[in-house]
Amino acid sequence: MAATTQTKMRTAIAIGCLFASAALIWFAWVKPMLEDTSGVDFGRGDYILQGSDGQPFTQQTLKNGPTAVFFGFTHCPDVCPTTLADIALWQDELGPAADNLQVYFVTVDPERDTVDLLGDYVGWVDGVVGVSGSVAEIEKAKKAFRIFSRKVPLSDGGYSMDHSAYVMLFDKRGEFFEPIGYQEDLNRVMAKLNRLLGG
Repeated sequence: MAATTQTKMRTAIAIGCLFASAALIWFAWVKPMLEDTSGVDFGRGDYILQGSDGQPFTQQTLKNGPTAVFFGFTHCPDVCPTTLADIALWQDELGPAADNLQVYFVTVDPERDTVDLLGDYVGWVDGVVGVSGSVAEIEKAKKAFRIFSRKVPLSDGGYSMDHSAYVMLFDKRGEFFEPIGYQEDLNRVMAKLNRLLGG
């Protein structure tokens, strides 16, 4: 009986040590590695898209100055309009410095989102450029920016889109700077933008 109890205790201790080791590996190595995007070439690729400003949107576009890029779609019920409203707020907070930040809204739904439709959709936020293109070119861009999206069928026969919901910041050299999470705290966002625009 005592031997059985000791065996159970040893097994429990061994399992506890295993979980502790796994947690240590996760927090000390795996999690920081996943969060460190400094070595990832976001935005690099041979995509050629069209902006609602009449200009092409390519990898080279990111080198025209500090840039914010967001992927979404015009039929989006909540995340996209909320993000556009957030961008308008950031611009207000930045004041005149907002003129130094390029902002692009790239569709993940090119089958429905024409350049003209996107231009109308983002037109209420100063300086935001809508971007679309062929399905093939949008797929290239999604791969370049590491963007996830997929169609979600609706009961009425239509569809919505699940998609990544963060804004990607790039410095004046076109290098990835850091992301802004969906509905991220305003003070943290402004600190990031001020660092970006001041660098």
